[in-house]
Amino acid sequence: MARFYGVVGYGETVESPPDSGIWVDQITEFAYFGDVIRNTRKLTTEGFVDSSKLNSDISVGNSISIVADQYAIDHFFLIKYVQWMGTFWTVDNVEVQSPRLLLRL
Repeated sequence: MARFYGVVGYGETVESPPDSGIWVDQITEFAYFGDVIRNTRKLTTEGFVDSSKLNSDISVGNSISIVADQYAIDHFFLIKYVQWMGTFWTVDNVEVQSPRLLLRL
């Protein structure tokens, strides 16, 4: 099992400027320790009907378990991304396994 240390980004939707009707994600980042418990990739060749698509699509199925603080547990529904291996990954699913959070990328 590989170790993880990286940034988790939380996005809270706020109106900016106030009373403008324009809503944006206000991002807050915190660093966490944890473990990479699943590290997979899959090549998808679906849709090769014609020759316009030359390369396969790559999808990942990675999971990271972080040691959560109280902020993470109280705001897990706001988690948007994880920075891991120099790249920002979208968090598709968060599972609370107190005192940890399981982040599926």
